[in-house]
Amino acid sequence: MWEFVAPYPEPVRGDGDGWVMSDGGAHYWGRHGAAGLLLRAPAPGGVAAVLLQHRAPWSHQGGTWGLPGGARDSHESVEEAAVREAHEEAGLEPAMMTVRVAVVTHQVPGWSYTTVIADASELLITTPNRESSELRWVIEDEVADLPLHPGFAASWDRLRSLAAGIPLLRP
Repeated sequence: MWEFVAPYPEPVRGDGDGWVMSDGGAHYWGRHGAAGLLLRAPAPGGVAAVLLQHRAPWSHQGGTWGLPGGARDSHESVEEAAVREAHEEAGLEPAMMTVRVAVVTHQVPGWSYTTVIADASELLITTPNRESSELRWVIEDEVADLPLHPGFAASWDRLRSLAAGIPLLRP
């Protein structure tokens, strides 16, 4: 049985905002699940870079690095939610990226987190909102050197392997 728990510290903006609690007492953000965007772009030298978010200290797992993302609203696909969250948290325009694939990276009965892999043809300029201490393009080989959000850390190797099989868009 899942129970809706009032959101904290954010006020409800969409019908997906809010915590759910599992029978075991674990809390998960997003009444309809959550989604994040793994945005890749070619860096100088032709290697792939990914956009990471240094989470604000007040946020869940604050101070760690992860992906722009958040709660999915009931009317959204996972792709729509991930792109919307990237627009809200990083100022990214949806027209500047191409969605490649979506993969469920964490699932428990009644809730899931889906990572949407997308590409941009260049390292896009970002504008962080208050949920971010910093946004940074990081070369793929250097991602694991950062203090990662536990959920992202647990899925990074799988995501990187999957992304390696998808040709990176080039300018």
